[in-house]
Amino acid sequence: QVQLVESGGGLVQPGGSLRLSCAVSGSRFSINAVSWHRQAPGKQREFLAVITSRGTTNYADAVKDRFTISRDSAKNTVYLQMNSLKPEDTGVYYCKVPGAVDYWGQGTQVTVSS
Repeated sequence: QVQLVESGGGLVQPGGSLRLSCAVSGSRFSINAVSWHRQAPGKQREFLAVITSRGTTNYADAVKDRFTISRDSAKNTVYLQMNSLKPEDTGVYYCKVPGAVDYWGQGTQVTVSS
């Protein structure tokens, strides 16, 4: 059973930064890609970024110049560094490990507001 636990969300002013963490357990972490997604109020969940086991990354256009995904294999943790945050970045942020069944964390709330 794969378990993912997100943390690091909170309230931040526009232009600020946050770093989210996704701790993965119960999996051969080193062979998995891990992705970040978010769901804004009243909207569908959207893809933000992914990192493969080899460290290859890919980003959604909306965040590629502001967000950075990284992984620490020793800690079985994936991070999402978010800079220059905007009010439209507000939402619940989830990490996912894809497989025969996708595994999701419980999400962490990010609110960007002055």
